[in-house]
Amino acid sequence: MNTTLEMNREVKVKENSSQEKMKRSLVKTISWRIVGTIATVVISYAITGTLALAFSIGVIELISKLVLYFFHERAWNKIKWGK
Repeated sequence: MNTTLEMNREVKVKENSSQEKMKRSLVKTISWRIVGTIATVVISYAITGTLALAFSIGVIELISKLVLYFFHERAWNKIKWGK
């Protein structure tokens, strides 16, 4: 028979397990940006025909979107809707 204290602990464990850890968000951010940046470099090269310019665009895109995605992911993690 579960006591109220044990039941509260179980609920807290379930609540915490539905929250994504910061480390996981960071790894997801990096892996997604690698995929996105490769696509950006390829598209930029196809449009400009210049590899140096394509990589420059890719680096700018990588840094800006990496930061934006990380904070977007952390903000959504705080929203309980849909969990």
